[in-house]
Amino acid sequence: MSTPPALAHGTAAATEAAGVGDTGAMRAAAPASAAAGPPGGPRGASGPAGALPESTAPAAASDSRRARADAVSVRVRETLDGVFAAVAATREDTAALLAGPAGGGAPAPVVAALAALRPGLHERLGRHALVSGIGFVAAPGLLADVPAWLEWWQRGPDGAVRPLLLDLDPEHSAYSDYTHWDWYALPRETGRRAVAGPYVDYLCSDEYGLTLSEPVHVAGRFVGVAAADVYLRHFEAAVLPVLQELPVPARLVNARGRVAASTDPAHLAGSLTKGPDFAAVLAAAADAGPAAVHRHGDLRLTPCAGTPLVLVTPER
Repeated sequence: MSTPPALAHGTAAATEAAGVGDTGAMRAAAPASAAAGPPGGPRGASGPAGALPESTAPAAASDSRRARADAVSVRVRETLDGVFAAVAATREDTAALLAGPAGGGAPAPVVAALAALRPGLHERLGRHALVSGIGFVAAPGLLADVPAWLEWWQRGPDGAVRPLLLDLDPEHSAYSDYTHWDWYALPRETGRRAVAGPYVDYLCSDEYGLTLSEPVHVAGRFVGVAAADVYLRHFEAAVLPVLQELPVPARLVNARGRVAASTDPAHLAGSLTKGPDFAAVLAAAADAGPAAVHRHGDLRLTPCAGTPLVLVTPER
């Protein structure tokens, strides 16, 4: 579970990607004789047979760029589909478990009741290679015997599954109030899934990582979030080869504008992209599907439909 971000200096994978540029910039020049057109050709012919009229060429190029960006955004979504499936299963298990105790007139649940979630959490940790930690984070005041709680399990370097044991006593712990961190606040505020980070995860692993989360509701009441951690190095290994297929520098940005992965040396992972309202772009995509065009100045913004990340590329 990720804590507030440290100063971003970039990651090894992002630094390696810094050399990626406009790999599609080289074009073969047509011979002058071909450009002139065939002798006796129709009046008004302005180029080789089959060439697009000048008025339609920019539109065709724009359509091609959009098609490439759409294809990359789909593959990014597919990369995280399994992680969000694990988060959704945790949300469903938690909501079902708390449906009785969290209902009106029933006693408040206690920490021990959350042990019923553990078989499912352990199974998901073993099944999803990208998931390094997973669990349920209770809303403060939900449980009768503690003020706050993380039912959180993670996979260690040796592959063993272990619980995260934290002191959440507000008198002793800096981590007792987790409600302001993006992985908790974004799902609570929007009612939708979120990608938070990358952050230095001092809470769990001391690794640079992302947290994917969804709100948990019982009878319309927000009771906490289901979430999963992904090491940034694993995420970059999965998505950087996809981003590198684009002929322009590209980056993936979350709702807060934080870069999650990048092939653009000017915008490394962990940095902020200022200007566009990425939360609004993602909200529009969630409500009505990806819009025909998302632009901000000279930037093209492509939502990764179903995943709260935006693919940012130059509009050229």
